[in-house]
Amino acid sequence: MNYTFYTPKDTVSEERKKEIADFLFNHLDQFGDEHDAIMRCINFALDEETKFGGFILVSEEADKITGAVIINKTGMAGYIPENILVYIAVHKDYRGKGLGKDLMLKTFDKAEGSIKLHVEPENPARFLYEKLGFTSKYLEMRLNR
Repeated sequence: MNYTFYTPKDTVSEERKKEIADFLFNHLDQFGDEHDAIMRCINFALDEETKFGGFILVSEEADKITGAVIINKTGMAGYIPENILVYIAVHKDYRGKGLGKDLMLKTFDKAEGSIKLHVEPENPARFLYEKLGFTSKYLEMRLNR
């Protein structure tokens, strides 16, 4: 398995961004977002114009994306974790083989500071997150407009 990190310092083609977004859109299953939202997240993570940004981790085997993670920096250290894991997905053919855990551990090594994520209670990945040390401190509430 090959792993590649992309940061705001890297030049990432629009074609590569779209390839990552397509992968996430197709493999997040019912826990995903619209393609446009995923692209906005990718662009935020790779934007060196903001002081936030983040990074993207992609795993590949034989030039096929097998997994992807997007971390966005929050810029709120001290009262909210410095990083939010916005997306993580593993190709359906690679699930249950430890790739999700490997992606998470590589993300932990790369991220500076604490990491938060949102997970739906029925998402089976929740159990991996708990095994890796994530705890549920708050109930998230939103006012959608």
